[in-house]
Amino acid sequence: MTEDAVLEILRKVIDPEIGINVVDLGLVYGVNIEGNRLDVDMTMTTAACPLGAYIVDQADMLLRQFFPDAVVSVNLVWSPPWTPEMMSDVARQQLGWMG
Repeated sequence: MTEDAVLEILRKVIDPEIGINVVDLGLVYGVNIEGNRLDVDMTMTTAACPLGAYIVDQADMLLRQFFPDAVVSVNLVWSPPWTPEMMSDVARQQLGWMG
């Protein structure tokens, strides 16, 4: 279990409203691995996101599926607030924000 492996799995979690994965959207703020414990801090584009619980549940389910022996905790955090600058170039291109 590595940070890169965790991020690759989280790329399978798609924000249904935007159609882009949570990693490229910049919603994953941190991955902490200690022994068999995995903590992921993530946010939403807005606190009013109607699908926030669904997205967190999807992340949690996938991580538990890929790392069945891990103690997984996906935490929803609001600081710092998400901004579009946190998106990857891939996400910007998908949204048509880059030439």
